[in-house]
Amino acid sequence: MSIAKRLTAEAIGTALLLATVVGSGIMGERLAGGNTAIALLANTLATGAGLVAFILAFGPISGAHFNPVVTFAEAWHGRITRRDALFYVLAQIIGAFIGVATAHLMFSEPLFSASHHVRSGGAQWWSEFIATFGLLSVIGGCSNHRKSAVAFAVGAYITAAYWFTASTSFANPAVTLARAATNTFTGIRLTDTPGFIAAQLLGAITAVILLRWLTPSLPENNTHT
Repeated sequence: MSIAKRLTAEAIGTALLLATVVGSGIMGERLAGGNTAIALLANTLATGAGLVAFILAFGPISGAHFNPVVTFAEAWHGRITRRDALFYVLAQIIGAFIGVATAHLMFSEPLFSASHHVRSGGAQWWSEFIATFGLLSVIGGCSNHRKSAVAFAVGAYITAAYWFTASTSFANPAVTLARAATNTFTGIRLTDTPGFIAAQLLGAITAVILLRWLTPSLPENNTHT
């Protein structure tokens, strides 16, 4: 598959993911009548279901990474070149911001708005480390033994991680940056993003190293989130 087609798939898939995350957050909050748990549940179910659909749709084209740390893991294992990995990450970040703008337009919000949602502190960073470590572990483990189940495993994991992590499991640097541009239910202050991204990168590195030891022979092709 040509690099142009793969990058387009990554951008579109990531845009749809962010439109789902942000849009369902707005809809959930508007309909929940002030009940944050109900709003989060709506956001969770939409995101998990959307991930399964997007991975199944775009996996055969680009691998459906939609996430710089997944691309990092693929490059580490030699399944994507460093040059292509850089382009993947750029496509993911661009797609993520397009997704935020798309959601805002659907709900008559400003195209972009700086988030004031505070997400900082050790508990939040540790949550992001665990969320990202778990995500990469699920992807790596399923890719090695049950490749056809990756989409469903990722959707199920993110659905669970929304609730068992204090940060609601961003686990994605592109998603983190883009969510700083929405002052809605799913937003994060721009000043809080470096801590999240650092924790995500550390979680990804730890997972890749551990899985390289646990399963030294990994398949040539992988799909993600």
